[in-house]
Amino acid sequence: MSWIPERDEALAFLRQYVTQDSLLKHALAVEAVMRHFAGFFPDANPDEWGLVGLLHDLDYEQYPEQHCQMTAEILKGKDLEPRLLRAILSHGYGICTDIKPESDMEKVIYTVDELTGLVTASVLMRPSRSILDMELKSLKKKFKTPSFAAGVNRDVVRQGAEALGWELDRVLQETINGMTKAAASLGLDGSMNGKA
Repeated sequence: MSWIPERDEALAFLRQYVTQDSLLKHALAVEAVMRHFAGFFPDANPDEWGLVGLLHDLDYEQYPEQHCQMTAEILKGKDLEPRLLRAILSHGYGICTDIKPESDMEKVIYTVDELTGLVTASVLMRPSRSILDMELKSLKKKFKTPSFAAGVNRDVVRQGAEALGWELDRVLQETINGMTKAAASLGLDGSMNGKA
């Protein structure tokens, strides 16, 4: 029987491979957004979608040059449910894998992975350092400024939105909404305001 871990087990497993605070928070951000987006798809299982978000960068800290390849090896060794493994690997489509996002879950992880990084960078530039008062127009401005968070691949976000059949504005807004639900655990609730 394939492995589908409970959330606590998955988080403990992730921590065996990821120790950097920024990477852990990124995993938590993508998890929160995936859970949120699952609510828009009638057959989606939020726990499974969250799991995909949580584990998607499992190998990135230890094996950045083999990103996704090592994740595949590690998770095949654990006998992760193939559907979930495929979704995890699809987030690197065109960059480090050739697994094209086809299911709703795959299209969403592909779309929101890069975007959560842009949202985080945008929030940390705000005087409040809080996502709780962030508006869509503010994120749109940052999205349209290529020099801001230049490492974020806007084309991936646009292509993902198109594959989902969603307007870009809706993807941006729902990503904010998903991350807002986890604001405290992501350090984006303003509690770190003024702290280095």
